[in-house]
Amino acid sequence: MARSITFLHTADLHFGAPFRGIRNLSETWSDRLLEAIGSAYDTVIDTAIKREVDFVVIAGDVFDTARASYRDYRRFFDGLHRLDRAGIPVYLCTGNHDPYTSWQADFERLPRNAVMFEAAHPSFALYERDGEALCLLGGRSYFNQTWPRDQRISEGIDRANLERNLERQTGRSDLSRAQVPFSVGVVHTGLTLDPLKAPENPLDLMACGIDYWACGHIHSRYAYPSWYDPSIVFPGCIQGRDANETGSRGCVLVTLTEGAHNRVEFVPTASIDWERLSVDVSSAETVSDVERRITEALFRANGRAQCSRMIARVELTGTTDLHGLLCQEDILEDLRLRLSDTYDEFFVDALSNRTRKPRDLERSGGEALFATEFARAAARRREDLPSLRAEIEEELVARRLGPSAAKALTDELCDESMNLVLDLLDRGSQR
Repeated sequence: MARSITFLHTADLHFGAPFRGIRNLSETWSDRLLEAIGSAYDTVIDTAIKREVDFVVIAGDVFDTARASYRDYRRFFDGLHRLDRAGIPVYLCTGNHDPYTSWQADFERLPRNAVMFEAAHPSFALYERDGEALCLLGGRSYFNQTWPRDQRISEGIDRANLERNLERQTGRSDLSRAQVPFSVGVVHTGLTLDPLKAPENPLDLMACGIDYWACGHIHSRYAYPSWYDPSIVFPGCIQGRDANETGSRGCVLVTLTEGAHNRVEFVPTASIDWERLSVDVSSAETVSDVERRITEALFRANGRAQCSRMIARVELTGTTDLHGLLCQEDILEDLRLRLSDTYDEFFVDALSNRTRKPRDLERSGGEALFATEFARAAARRREDLPSLRAEIEEELVARRLGPSAAKALTDELCDESMNLVLDLLDRGSQR
């Protein structure tokens, strides 16, 4: 019968991290955010115990800062002790936010079930179940908050090295792949996605003979070469902390089976989901209709989300006679507050107006003549944008965003600038 192991892989807990860029929070929502990371971590621990995993891997950045509070240490260690009582080992490395040198040993010692990989050099561990050796693990922690450019964080973590070092460490000589079928590497790395943080070429990792690389640092879920049979995985952070960390957040359950593809199952852990919504209000006839459109969009997004509550930034779009009203900041703010106060599940952090006023630019009446000619001139100018796009592409490449967005971005800016001028002309004519 093929042997198999199941373990939980998590990373980027970021205990103590502030929630950034949020305005006008109520006391209730402030309390929810304060508890969100701890609640997500509790879900990680609950999942590991409920699913009776073989072990847990934590791939760095347990804490958000090198000077974490005693309160955050206690919350994290409480989870380790729960796993210890359940007989579940934990293997962890440190990351750039919580480097090896910053861990406060005076606060508490790691429990007997937890192994932290060394930082000065790779270190190794052997997982056994019912006396049978099943998995070799190797990992390395961040020593300081930066990683030397001339050194690979994964160096020395390969199947042959795992066998040699664990043979010396344990005195066992039965650690070949035929006898111990699985191997796991644990590192905090930017891979090729963030070349400033212990970068690694995925092809180099694939050549090490390691069955599964449990990685941390990238806050989005990512698998290489694919989710169908992943060898290198980032589970993402367990709780989004700002409007840039949208969508479901969590950890992954990994199953390694002899002679079969690696299987990874995503487990949502966040209690608060962040979303950016675009709501077309073209068909709305009143501001009350706009409110209904937004509410419908919020409930649809909440239905797709895998957590109970949601913070949203909403952008209103479309062509509507309500454009002038929606340009008034007091109306938008009243609408935002009403949406946030009416539904316990949602907090609307920002409500912005990107609607357009209906325009008949073909008419040639006296007051519309300048606006009509301006719109036509803007349209002609829009056809001659290669130099602007080239500049934007260079900037996007420099920021590692990819040049493909340049066309959409320039088109959007042209539309925005033309409508801004036309709006100003309208306001001037109304005085």
